[in-house]
Amino acid sequence: MLHRMALLALAAPRRVLALAFLVLIAAAVFGIPVADKLSAGGFQDPTSESAQATELLTDRFGQSDQQLLIMLSAPGGATNEPARSIGTDIAGQLQRSPHVYNVTSPWTGPPSAAAQLISTDGSSGVIVANLRGGENDAQKYARTLADQLAHDRDGVSVRAGGGAMVYAQINHQNQHDLLLMESIAIPLSFLVLVWVFGGLLAAALPVALGGLAIVGSMAVLRLITLGTDVSIFALNLTTAMGLALAIDYTLLIINRYRDELADGVAPDRALVRTMTTAGRTVLFSACTVALSMAAMVLFPMYFLKSFAYAGVATVGFVALAAIVVTPAAIAFLGPRLNALDVRRPARRLLRRPPLTVRPVEQGFWYRATKFVTRGAVPIGLAVVTLLVAVGLPFFGVKWGFPDDRVLPRSASAHQVGDALRNEFANDSDRAVPIVLPDIAGVPADELGRYAADLSRVTDVSSVSAPTGTFVDGARVGEPTAATGIAGDSAFLTVSSNAPLFSQRSETQLDNLHRVTAPGDRPVQLAGLAQINRDSVNAITDRLPLVLGLIAAITFVLLFLLTGSVVLPAKALILNVLSLVAAFGALVWIFQDGHLGAFGTTPTGTLVANVPVLLFCIAFGLSMDYEVFLVSRIREYWLESGRSRADNDESVSLGVARTARVITAAALVMSISFAALIAAQVSFMRMLGLGMTLAVLVDATLVRMVLVPAFMHVMGRWNWWAPKPLAWVAQRFELSENGSRGRHAAPPGTPRRNTHRINGAPVATHTAGRHELRDGAPHVPQHVR
Repeated sequence: MLHRMALLALAAPRRVLALAFLVLIAAAVFGIPVADKLSAGGFQDPTSESAQATELLTDRFGQSDQQLLIMLSAPGGATNEPARSIGTDIAGQLQRSPHVYNVTSPWTGPPSAAAQLISTDGSSGVIVANLRGGENDAQKYARTLADQLAHDRDGVSVRAGGGAMVYAQINHQNQHDLLLMESIAIPLSFLVLVWVFGGLLAAALPVALGGLAIVGSMAVLRLITLGTDVSIFALNLTTAMGLALAIDYTLLIINRYRDELADGVAPDRALVRTMTTAGRTVLFSACTVALSMAAMVLFPMYFLKSFAYAGVATVGFVALAAIVVTPAAIAFLGPRLNALDVRRPARRLLRRPPLTVRPVEQGFWYRATKFVTRGAVPIGLAVVTLLVAVGLPFFGVKWGFPDDRVLPRSASAHQVGDALRNEFANDSDRAVPIVLPDIAGVPADELGRYAADLSRVTDVSSVSAPTGTFVDGARVGEPTAATGIAGDSAFLTVSSNAPLFSQRSETQLDNLHRVTAPGDRPVQLAGLAQINRDSVNAITDRLPLVLGLIAAITFVLLFLLTGSVVLPAKALILNVLSLVAAFGALVWIFQDGHLGAFGTTPTGTLVANVPVLLFCIAFGLSMDYEVFLVSRIREYWLESGRSRADNDESVSLGVARTARVITAAALVMSISFAALIAAQVSFMRMLGLGMTLAVLVDATLVRMVLVPAFMHVMGRWNWWAPKPLAWVAQRFELSENGSRGRHAAPPGTPRRNTHRINGAPVATHTAGRHELRDGAPHVPQHVR
């Protein structure tokens, strides 16, 4: 297939490029409007107890989990004019809206409810509106109503908040952050590409492929929205991964093409050989990344499912563009691929000497690898100790659910949330609604007994029930059956003093579950505390399956690549080590609040979805570097005498030949993910920092230090596999040069490497032991 792709590119490059351009335009027209179809939610398990309770509360009682809160603050107090007049008017407009179930306010509600909605100092009051539309539409209604009603008037400050407004502002902020991310990542990546590729045309090619992959993935996401919910945050991943992988794969293909030209191969033949070697690696890497991303579809919350959709679509488009569009562009450009090389005039401007030829053994990466192998044990242990030390805070991680504090402090929803936590006696976010789906035949005094028992639970301040309000087992308020009973169902509201996401809150939930229900009927708990517990359980229950699936896929693919069972095991261990270090840094910064929490508001918890997302993405992407490095090491190993000394030499040569590519790819990829740090939504900033750290650690400390150290210690055992598996590997293994391992060159066979300057052959060496320094037509491996 790859051979035919290359022949097609040579035969009709203009047609292939024209077709790709038409696909780009069509995908852009259809896909770019997808942002309006996406949701900011998706963190809850739709099959959980809390989700079922919330659905019942909404359908039967109009108590939606999507609330719009309007807070009015006046210097003269919330109960005086003009706050009362303005509050009454806003409550009336909300009640008349077709998007609202019901409204409660300090000025229009019963006195018992009004007292809960006035701040402790009396300066502020809150209107609570339960919105229709569910998680997706309620945020749109909240935005519309807030635009109409939430503006200051007559000296009264009016701000909008609540769960629905949090989602609406996250959605709006994320679209703004996406444009900012692109404006940062694309120019910086292009500058790095100019440095790596030399020519401006060659540098523009991966950017164009990245654009095609991004809009293509957007089109796929829009198609998916026709059948299911998709998270708005999937767009951030599409942009970051589309650009990063396009650069990775294009860099690999162009670098290999230039190497073939440097070996004296004719351009047409060089392109065919490039696509059957580097093209194979691209497809191999794409499969690994896509399968790692696809594993997230096993989680029930659509936030994680959306990243699976976006990841697979992006990787698929990038890989397809790399094996179809890239060879066509190379064939179309021909010698112009190296045009507009800015490095030569830059060196003259800086008065640097011209590039010269020197042996690989004198290059930095070769010498650095030899240094590592000479001190493999102490150097390897030092790096492992460092990574473990950085990762230790991860073992103290505490999971939490995203609330208004994921937004910047300038957002009105964050300001309203802070006021509720600090200025009101009862924070509605800490409340635990309890639903009794079936109370047919249950006497009223049994409901009262249940409410009284609930009120005795530690950290419960009061319980509002159809039979009255209870504190410490005693009824202190009148019955409210009109709002607490609907048909054969009832609900109670437990007001809590326990801080959200704390051990006190977890203990309280356990104790609430233990209270004997009236008539031993089933009960269901809702509220943020229960939602957080259900969401974390949904992740942790499925995590072993997901991680095991990813590990198995990675092991099998790397085994087919190397024919070894040792190297895949090494890759899994080292990848986990680098990811744990990244996770530890995130806990230390964002959970514990060090380094100013990177400008976010620390809550003492991490959003549980983010580490899972980080693991699946980073684990898949790190395989790119593993494939680049190990496949080249294996080439040298197969051409050697296969002794312990040959193993060390193969590692040194493999690192020397791939270090520049890996370093450049990691730098560009880290730029793409580091742009997420500019996001104003805290968990996206956390994801950006985590991905950047994971990529840089993997490409430097792991690939360039731990891999050589490990392979030196293992020696010939690096390439071991049991006989039955060795037979399987010989039949099915995938190699960088497109041939079966059993057909590799005999040990000691030299490989010719003809170098050229300006198209003319200047030297021939064996097995890549020397390299060019002119920068053209191939990318130099070691620049002085």
